[in-house]
Amino acid sequence: MRFMRTAALLMSAVLLQAVVLQAAVPPIPRHAPEFVIHFPDGSQSLLSSYRGKVVALLFVYTTCVHCQHTSQVFTKLTAEYGARGFQPIDVAFNDMSNLFVKDFVKEFGITYPVGFSPKEPVLDYLGIPVYDRYVVPQIVWIDRKGNIRSQTPALGDPELLKESYWREMIETLLKEPAESAKKPAVHKATSAKKT
Repeated sequence: MRFMRTAALLMSAVLLQAVVLQAAVPPIPRHAPEFVIHFPDGSQSLLSSYRGKVVALLFVYTTCVHCQHTSQVFTKLTAEYGARGFQPIDVAFNDMSNLFVKDFVKEFGITYPVGFSPKEPVLDYLGIPVYDRYVVPQIVWIDRKGNIRSQTPALGDPELLKESYWREMIETLLKEPAESAKKPAVHKATSAKKT
Protein backbone atom coordinates (compact mmCIF):
# COMPACT_ATOMS: atom_id res chain seq x y z
CA MET A 1 0.00 0.00 0.00
CA ARG A 2 2.80 2.39 0.90
CA PHE A 3 4.52 1.60 -2.40
CA MET A 4 1.33 2.44 -4.34
CA ARG A 5 0.97 5.82 -2.63
CA THR A 6 4.61 6.66 -3.27
CA ALA A 7 4.32 5.60 -6.91
CA ALA A 8 1.12 7.63 -7.36
CA LEU A 9 2.72 10.68 -5.73
CA LEU A 10 5.81 10.36 -7.90
CA MET A 11 3.71 9.99 -11.05
CA SER A 12 1.66 13.06 -10.11
CA ALA A 13 4.83 15.09 -9.61
CA VAL A 14 6.18 14.04 -13.02
CA LEU A 15 2.90 14.93 -14.74
CA LEU A 16 2.72 18.29 -12.96
CA GLN A 17 6.27 19.10 -14.02
CA ALA A 18 5.43 18.20 -17.63
CA VAL A 19 2.39 20.50 -17.56
CA VAL A 20 4.42 23.36 -16.07
CA LEU A 21 7.19 22.93 -18.66
CA GLN A 22 4.68 22.80 -21.51
CA ALA A 23 2.97 25.97 -20.24
CA ALA A 24 6.35 27.76 -20.19
CA VAL A 25 6.92 27.24 -23.93
CA PRO A 26 6.11 30.54 -25.65
CA PRO A 27 3.36 30.34 -28.29
CA ILE A 28 4.22 30.23 -31.99
CA PRO A 29 3.68 32.39 -34.01
CA ARG A 30 4.27 35.47 -31.88
CA HIS A 31 5.78 38.90 -32.31
CA ALA A 32 9.56 38.82 -31.93
CA PRO A 33 10.50 40.91 -28.90
CA GLU A 34 13.32 43.41 -29.19
CA PHE A 35 16.80 42.06 -28.57
CA VAL A 36 20.15 43.88 -28.40
CA ILE A 37 23.10 42.23 -30.13
CA HIS A 38 26.54 43.43 -29.00
CA PHE A 39 29.56 43.26 -31.31
CA PRO A 40 33.28 42.99 -30.46
CA ASP A 41 34.00 46.43 -31.96
CA GLY A 42 31.78 48.00 -29.27
CA SER A 43 28.78 48.59 -31.54
CA GLN A 44 25.38 47.07 -31.04
CA SER A 45 22.38 46.32 -33.20
CA LEU A 46 18.69 45.93 -32.49
CA LEU A 47 16.98 42.83 -33.82
CA SER A 48 14.18 45.05 -35.15
CA SER A 49 16.68 46.67 -37.54
CA TYR A 50 16.53 43.46 -39.61
CA ARG A 51 12.77 43.67 -40.13
CA GLY A 52 11.84 43.01 -43.75
CA LYS A 53 14.32 40.15 -43.94
CA VAL A 54 13.90 36.49 -43.07
CA VAL A 55 16.05 36.12 -39.96
CA ALA A 56 17.56 33.00 -38.46
CA LEU A 57 18.65 34.06 -34.97
CA LEU A 58 21.15 31.48 -33.75
CA PHE A 59 22.02 31.46 -30.07
CA VAL A 60 25.35 29.64 -29.89
CA TYR A 61 28.32 28.76 -27.73
CA THR A 62 31.58 29.54 -29.51
CA THR A 63 33.09 26.40 -27.93
CA CYS A 64 30.28 24.06 -29.07
CA VAL A 65 31.16 21.75 -31.97
CA HIS A 66 27.50 21.60 -33.08
CA CYS A 67 27.27 25.40 -33.06
CA GLN A 68 30.49 25.72 -35.02
CA HIS A 69 29.20 23.32 -37.69
CA THR A 70 25.78 25.00 -37.75
CA SER A 71 27.39 28.41 -38.30
CA GLN A 72 29.42 27.03 -41.19
CA VAL A 73 26.25 25.64 -42.80
CA PHE A 74 24.50 28.98 -42.32
CA THR A 75 27.44 30.68 -44.04
CA LYS A 76 26.76 28.45 -47.05
CA LEU A 77 23.02 29.22 -46.84
CA THR A 78 23.79 32.96 -46.70
CA ALA A 79 25.74 32.70 -49.97
CA GLU A 80 22.79 30.91 -51.53
CA TYR A 81 19.83 32.90 -50.14
CA GLY A 82 21.24 36.18 -48.80
CA ALA A 83 20.55 38.20 -51.93
CA ARG A 84 16.87 37.20 -51.68
CA GLY A 85 16.51 38.60 -48.15
CA PHE A 86 17.78 35.86 -45.83
CA GLN A 87 19.81 37.08 -42.83
CA PRO A 88 21.30 34.75 -40.22
CA ILE A 89 22.71 36.28 -37.03
CA ASP A 90 24.75 34.41 -34.43
CA VAL A 91 24.55 35.53 -30.81
CA ALA A 92 27.21 33.86 -28.66
CA PHE A 93 26.23 33.61 -25.03
CA ASN A 94 28.72 31.26 -23.41
CA ASP A 95 30.85 32.62 -20.57
CA MET A 96 33.25 35.31 -21.81
CA SER A 97 31.87 34.95 -25.35
CA ASN A 98 32.75 38.58 -26.04
CA LEU A 99 36.40 37.50 -25.98
CA PHE A 100 35.87 34.55 -28.35
CA VAL A 101 33.65 36.00 -31.10
CA LYS A 102 36.44 37.40 -33.33
CA ASP A 103 38.37 34.10 -33.30
CA PHE A 104 35.13 32.13 -33.81
CA VAL A 105 34.31 34.13 -36.94
CA LYS A 106 37.84 33.84 -38.31
CA GLU A 107 38.39 30.16 -37.52
CA PHE A 108 35.06 28.98 -38.99
CA GLY A 109 34.85 31.45 -41.87
CA ILE A 110 31.52 32.93 -40.88
CA THR A 111 30.38 35.61 -43.32
CA TYR A 112 27.32 37.01 -41.55
CA PRO A 113 26.94 39.06 -38.33
CA VAL A 114 28.14 37.39 -35.12
CA GLY A 115 27.63 39.18 -31.83
CA PHE A 116 27.30 38.28 -28.20
CA SER A 117 25.03 38.75 -25.22
CA PRO A 118 25.00 37.87 -21.54
CA LYS A 119 23.22 34.58 -20.81
CA GLU A 120 20.24 36.01 -18.89
CA PRO A 121 18.79 38.16 -21.73
CA VAL A 122 19.17 35.22 -24.13
CA LEU A 123 17.34 32.79 -21.87
CA ASP A 124 14.67 35.41 -21.23
CA TYR A 125 14.24 35.95 -24.98
CA LEU A 126 13.93 32.19 -25.52
CA GLY A 127 11.50 31.77 -22.61
CA ILE A 128 13.84 29.36 -20.83
CA PRO A 129 14.04 29.71 -17.04
CA VAL A 130 17.63 30.20 -15.84
CA TYR A 131 17.47 27.00 -13.78
CA ASP A 132 16.35 24.80 -16.72
CA ARG A 133 18.57 22.70 -18.92
CA TYR A 134 18.91 23.59 -22.60
CA VAL A 135 20.94 22.62 -25.63
CA VAL A 136 22.78 24.77 -28.15
CA PRO A 137 22.39 25.93 -30.78
CA GLN A 138 18.97 27.44 -30.16
CA ILE A 139 17.50 28.73 -33.43
CA VAL A 140 14.65 31.22 -33.73
CA TRP A 141 13.11 31.82 -37.17
CA ILE A 142 11.64 35.29 -37.72
CA ASP A 143 9.59 36.24 -40.78
CA ARG A 144 9.79 39.49 -42.72
CA LYS A 145 7.03 41.04 -40.58
CA GLY A 146 8.93 40.40 -37.34
CA ASN A 147 7.03 37.31 -36.13
CA ILE A 148 8.68 34.26 -34.61
CA ARG A 149 7.57 31.32 -36.72
CA SER A 150 9.68 28.50 -35.30
CA GLN A 151 11.92 28.02 -32.29
CA THR A 152 14.06 25.15 -31.11
CA PRO A 153 12.69 23.68 -27.88
CA ALA A 154 14.99 24.09 -24.86
CA LEU A 155 16.10 20.45 -24.98
CA GLY A 156 16.37 20.47 -28.76
CA ASP A 157 14.66 18.59 -31.56
CA PRO A 158 16.87 16.77 -34.06
CA GLU A 159 14.35 17.45 -36.85
CA LEU A 160 14.67 21.22 -36.35
CA LEU A 161 18.46 21.05 -36.43
CA LYS A 162 18.78 19.58 -39.92
CA GLU A 163 19.86 21.49 -43.00
CA SER A 164 16.77 20.23 -44.85
CA TYR A 165 14.53 21.91 -42.24
CA TRP A 166 16.55 25.12 -42.41
CA ARG A 167 16.20 25.22 -46.20
CA GLU A 168 12.47 24.57 -45.91
CA MET A 169 12.09 27.45 -43.45
CA ILE A 170 14.15 29.82 -45.61
CA GLU A 171 12.29 28.99 -48.79
CA THR A 172 8.86 29.12 -47.12
CA LEU A 173 9.48 32.45 -45.41
CA LEU A 174 11.15 34.05 -48.45
CA LYS A 175 8.05 33.33 -50.54
CA GLU A 176 5.95 35.46 -48.18
CA PRO A 177 5.76 39.22 -48.73
CA ALA A 178 6.84 41.57 -45.97
CA GLU A 179 3.28 42.79 -45.51
CA SER A 180 0.48 40.33 -46.11
CA ALA A 181 -3.16 40.17 -45.11
CA LYS A 182 -3.00 36.40 -45.25
CA LYS A 183 -2.45 34.45 -42.02
CA PRO A 184 1.11 33.00 -41.87
CA ALA A 185 1.81 29.30 -41.91
CA VAL A 186 3.01 28.02 -38.55
CA HIS A 187 6.01 25.78 -37.98
CA LYS A 188 5.79 24.71 -34.37
CA ALA A 189 8.84 23.52 -32.53
CA THR A 190 6.89 20.55 -31.22
CA SER A 191 5.60 19.29 -34.59
CA ALA A 192 8.39 19.33 -37.13
CA LYS A 193 7.75 17.82 -40.54
CA LYS A 194 9.93 14.74 -40.98
CA THR A 195 11.83 14.35 -44.22
